[in-house]
Amino acid sequence: MSCTGETTTTTSSPTATQPPVTTTTPAVTTTPASTDVAPLPAKARFRVATTTSLYDTGLWGYLEPMFEKKYDVEVDILSLGSGAAFEYGKRGDVDVVTIHDKPNELKFVSDNFGVERVPFAYNYFLIVGPPGDPAGIKGMNPEDAFKKLMATGEGTFVSRGDNSGTHSMEKTIWTNAGFNYADVQKAGAWYVESGLGMGPTLNLANEKHGYTLADMATYVAFKAKLNLVPIVDKGSLLLNVYSVIAVNPEKVTVVKNIKMANNLVSFLTSPEIQELIGKYGAKEYGIQLFTPCAGNEPKG
Repeated sequence: MSCTGETTTTTSSPTATQPPVTTTTPAVTTTPASTDVAPLPAKARFRVATTTSLYDTGLWGYLEPMFEKKYDVEVDILSLGSGAAFEYGKRGDVDVVTIHDKPNELKFVSDNFGVERVPFAYNYFLIVGPPGDPAGIKGMNPEDAFKKLMATGEGTFVSRGDNSGTHSMEKTIWTNAGFNYADVQKAGAWYVESGLGMGPTLNLANEKHGYTLADMATYVAFKAKLNLVPIVDKGSLLLNVYSVIAVNPEKVTVVKNIKMANNLVSFLTSPEIQELIGKYGAKEYGIQLFTPCAGNEPKG
């Protein structure tokens, strides 16, 4: 069956204009083609690259069926780090990206790969670690915490190491703390790059009794299985904003689903869905995972 729902056949069954044919061979009968039921047209497919934190927390799994029902479309979700999501967008492998890496989002749009950056929710990053806090960084701002981690080498730090939005924020903190990130990567055995999504990176930090930078929502969703606690949770730098960007079909000409991409932007910023985003997980975890912001840039 083609993507349009048309069927190609090579059988010799009668056409719809011919009368039914009855064979005299008892073991074989034919069904008149006129009684065949045409297949329903295939639903349109819509490709979304999303950051792992929106996927790992279950938010996408919660919203996806509502979007599919509203717009009669099948959504293909690709859970990726933000860096990979941008590359998929540039190649036209997806129609829209939902990510949390503001500097690279702005560049994606300024380079005309994206139509417009539209924030729709936010929370905060945290540095989480073992309750004993071997590096003694609890309560510091993120830059001072990283300085002490580098100075002491006490306690393993597990980096995403995957060019995700979280990894991009980590590199920003190292830069603001006065370090060249290439030097950090060679600082010693205490610094580990997982190359994994947020959930698996939290699990690895837990196994190593180490620290990691995590988005608050994924940490809350996983914390029942972790022996990690918030160590650093203050500082305007830790603001974590999620945005949706439709891939620009004028730049990425293989992208043909700009209408559905615009539908997703409208859906995520609509009052009804904004309310659901704000309530998502609050009853289960006892804390708001995402704060809706409906196209407005939060100030932290």
